[in-house]
Amino acid sequence: MSFKRKPNLSATIALLPTWFVAVAVFIGTMAWSVRLSFTNSTLFPSSTYVGLAQYSKLFSSAKWLASLQNVLIFGVLYVAGCLLLGFLLAAALDRKIRFESAFRTIFLYPYAMSFVVTGLIWQWMLNPTLGIQASMRSLGWDSFVLDWVVNRDMAIYALVLAGVWQGAGFVMVIALAGMRGIEADQWKAARIDGIPVWRIYVSIILPQLGPALAAAGMLLAMGVIKTYDIVVAMTNGGPGNATEVPAKFIMDNLFGRQNLGLATAGATVLVLGVILAVAPFRYAMHMRNRAKGAA
Repeated sequence: MSFKRKPNLSATIALLPTWFVAVAVFIGTMAWSVRLSFTNSTLFPSSTYVGLAQYSKLFSSAKWLASLQNVLIFGVLYVAGCLLLGFLLAAALDRKIRFESAFRTIFLYPYAMSFVVTGLIWQWMLNPTLGIQASMRSLGWDSFVLDWVVNRDMAIYALVLAGVWQGAGFVMVIALAGMRGIEADQWKAARIDGIPVWRIYVSIILPQLGPALAAAGMLLAMGVIKTYDIVVAMTNGGPGNATEVPAKFIMDNLFGRQNLGLATAGATVLVLGVILAVAPFRYAMHMRNRAKGAA
């Protein structure tokens, strides 16, 4: 028994610095931010508690409510678009096409860029005076309109388009790895039965990729909650509040308006959003592992 305890004690001692950093830096900073959200802190932290006044002010702000609506629209379309396009790209590459490595690199390359670079690229392409619209009109197509970044009704969809362009390659890699791990006997049996290729992918391959695509979707959803740089690069939250997002609202109040209490209240709501996004996936994984253990 003593021989078994020594390695565990050594491992615990070795992990103590990591645990200290996790508790003191991450959890401690988070707790401090939550505490500030209940104070009237402005430029500097304050110890004067005001209860839920900052949260009341937060949810009475039209800009904050617009940011929640925008991030919900962006998140649903972005995650769904990445999963759909990534799966289709993976299915296309899984057919053992020529120049597969080159296409895989091309499709994955946008994911290697930062959201700032992606935002600047698409901001230029969708700019009506410089990008695609100006190019098409210079060719004689005067009625062509593609002004999404300055159109209040379409600006949020411009963000979705840029985000899907970047994130689909990530899903493609995960889905393609899962497809290559499926036994060839399943393909042979399906071909003998005369099942169309598209039906094989939808009815046989896709269900087996469920856990991998769920993990990819969770990672994408967590990225949605902290969306900031692509918005600043493309639209800076405009036109009006059409593309305002919670992270930008927090940064504006933290550095622009020096309203530390309101900013930390918004950050606390975002943390709760992350927990709500991760909790269902973690619970599903726990139940799945529990079912495997019982079997």
